[in-house]
Amino acid sequence: MKPDPTKPVELKKQGQEQFKIKWADGHESAYSFRFLRQSCGCAGCRNELTGERILNPEMVPADLKGLKVDLVGNYALHFSFSDHHETGIYPFNVLRTICPCDECLSLTETTDERE
Repeated sequence: MKPDPTKPVELKKQGQEQFKIKWADGHESAYSFRFLRQSCGCAGCRNELTGERILNPEMVPADLKGLKVDLVGNYALHFSFSDHHETGIYPFNVLRTICPCDECLSLTETTDERE
């Protein structure tokens, strides 16, 4: 049986700049807290009905810090950011989907080209 690619086996906050996840399939994702804030899916950042982004990603401060990370059940993370935003929940499957590494980005681009 293949390991679940959306199951984290290690979660690690690296200072206030970056968060890393090692997944059950061996893949590792590194997210800047600014990237996570820009990717927030809460109702204040995305239209609840259409999913359209409301938040202008360029309005997120370049020096944004990640202050706190909490586990939400066994399925998601909750981040508190230095801009006082803390309403988003980041399910593990979403975090894996938005992995910003070159390997994942190239897979996303290949998928986008087929659609």
